[in-house]
Amino acid sequence: MSFYQTLKVYIDEKLRRITEQEIYRVLEKEILDEKDFLVLLSEKAENYLEPMAKKANKLTLKNFGRVIHLYSPLYLSNFCDNECVYCGFKHSNAIARKKLSPEEVEREAEAVAATGILHLLALTGESRKEAPVSYIKDCVNILKKHFSSVSIEIYPLPQEEYAEFVLDGVDGLTIYQETYDENTYQRFHLKGLKKDFRFRLDAPERACNAQMRSVNIGALLGLSDFRKDIYFTGLHASYIQDKFPGTEVGVSFPRIQPQTGNFLPANPVSDKQLVQAMLAVRLFLPRAAINISTRENSVLRKNLIGLGVTRMSAGSRTEVGGYTASVRKEGQFAVTDKSSVAHVKKMISLKGYHPVMKDWQII
Repeated sequence: MSFYQTLKVYIDEKLRRITEQEIYRVLEKEILDEKDFLVLLSEKAENYLEPMAKKANKLTLKNFGRVIHLYSPLYLSNFCDNECVYCGFKHSNAIARKKLSPEEVEREAEAVAATGILHLLALTGESRKEAPVSYIKDCVNILKKHFSSVSIEIYPLPQEEYAEFVLDGVDGLTIYQETYDENTYQRFHLKGLKKDFRFRLDAPERACNAQMRSVNIGALLGLSDFRKDIYFTGLHASYIQDKFPGTEVGVSFPRIQPQTGNFLPANPVSDKQLVQAMLAVRLFLPRAAINISTRENSVLRKNLIGLGVTRMSAGSRTEVGGYTASVRKEGQFAVTDKSSVAHVKKMISLKGYHPVMKDWQII
């Protein structure tokens, strides 16, 4: 059975019927099932964040220790064929389009590596014409000289092309479903390959079949009901963990930030709700990596350490060529935490945790 069949489960009525007694029961359990996860995402559970946080802290220390892995994103191209109404890169936005040359990729890589970052996430807009697989693979071969780990966040691929990337040294994939509500998904994705809900949904599984070492998924919080999206994100991550026990599975919690086009979410997610979502995922998935990016501000990111986070981006630029450009241009979205890598490392250390720059080496 594919994960798509799981999306047919109706949860709204269950959320409304959850009682405080059920919340106490779940907090006493060591291993949670899908129903328990739903309980922790309920509106009533917002009043139990403190005991959830204490349990999340213990589980994270047990499975990950006091470490936070750092990485930086590097945008290779912002050409995009999609019309995603919430995205700064969408096809209809009148922004300056650019694709890095090999020389520019080298300079950007050198600039990021100079900060001490050794894990890199390479990104593109979703245009096969302007950023074909062959181009991205050429960029990866340059990046491998500077980083111990290179992951990709690009348009979804068939399994055989993921396998090609694995052979070329890519060890991780990040891909967000954006929303797991298929009807809502179609309203926000008006044109391009991204309109294909199923092809995107099954991309993490295709990457795992291609022997990708790590897969990171998430929903873009604000597009739909966050409780439902986080619920299905957690179920999706659990499905991948169970089917591919050798794959490191991670979950991100990106919230919509200001972008070219000024899209405003109809379902904004508060800091408290973000914390609830993260804690619920940690209690449901004790072994999953949890990522908080520079979409969030420095104070919130600092306060989230110890509550389940295991990965953070640092020193991020979301513009193509953003690490070496003298003039800042439009990025995919606004970076909220503009702290340097050195500052983020210091912040993590002051919280009693260890900033880790390397835990994997490309062979």
